Amino acid sequence: MKRSHWKWMWVSLTFTTIVLIAVLYFTIDERTFDYLKRINPIFLILAFALHIISLLIWSLRIQKMADNLGYFVPFRHCFNLILANLFVGAITPAQAGGEPVRIHQLYRAQVPIGDATAIVIMERIFDAIVLGFTGAIVIILLGKRFGSPTSPSMIALYISWTGMICLILLFIYSIRYPIQFKKAIKKLFGWLFKKWGGKRFEPIIGRIDREVENFHGSLCHFVSHGKKGLIGWPLLLSGLFWGSEFFTASLILMGLGQPPFIVESFVAQIILAIIMMIPITPGGSGIAELGATSLYRLFVNPSIVGIFVVLWRAIFYYFHLIVGFLAGLAIIKREATVVQVE
Repeated sequence: MKRSHWKWMWVSLTFTTIVLIAVLYFTIDERTFDYLKRINPIFLILAFALHIISLLIWSLRIQKMADNLGYFVPFRHCFNLILANLFVGAITPAQAGGEPVRIHQLYRAQVPIGDATAIVIMERIFDAIVLGFTGAIVIILLGKRFGSPTSPSMIALYISWTGMICLILLFIYSIRYPIQFKKAIKKLFGWLFKKWGGKRFEPIIGRIDREVENFHGSLCHFVSHGKKGLIGWPLLLSGLFWGSEFFTASLILMGLGQPPFIVESFVAQIILAIIMMIPITPGGSGIAELGATSLYRLFVNPSIVGIFVVLWRAIFYYFHLIVGFLAGLAIIKREATVVQVE
């Protein structure tokens, strides 16, 4: 693991831990201990198990998308790359570091860079579609309970939705106007490399040109497959993934002796998912805890909100750090073995 990864890990871990301690300090009172007596560990175990199922669904989605392009990637490899992605995503702003990990590991499974990039970008497109449409419908129904249109959480939501719309429009533009898209990419990288070193980057520019062609061909391949490519398995699995991830929070609430608040919790989770995509802090640390505390206080007893946030982050953050780190070690060991064999 790079030295910068260690630095960001400690920054993220320290920040999220401090915020969690602050959340507990300001939410724990005498009634909290009465609520703790009602804890049902069965629901907490189910919440953890459902999150594992979500990761398996994510792995299956990647496998199906690769298969749709004609590449067979073993499910075990997909699951391992998802776990490794979790660690880097937990220590980089907006979880952005996970994308290069997934692309690299798909490449190691004999998927060309252009196709691997198309798969990862299409994942984001599917996520944007699911979160955008689901969020729009649910927040229209219950949005007033989560703040005024000018509240910080809603403003962050609007900004995130704008980003999602731009991503979808960029995708549509790349399919509709491939030549212009290719020229724009070449011009961008040509300008960057010219500032950095000029002619010595010309071979790289040529490779980028080939990969852009491959990338565009892969996106067109997804679109040309109609229902199989866009409305079939990938989109269905995206819906199942986010649905199971959001319902995990309701199981945690039930484990704490609270009502599941399924609809309200879905609204809160959608807002949190979109806000955490904004590149502010590594792994959304601090933003996630404060956002969850503010949103869940609207319908969950304040005395138990702090405990809920701790358990929620234990599953969606601390667990990611541990299993992601172990998966990363497994990948390093595997690739070191490959290098020795070669």
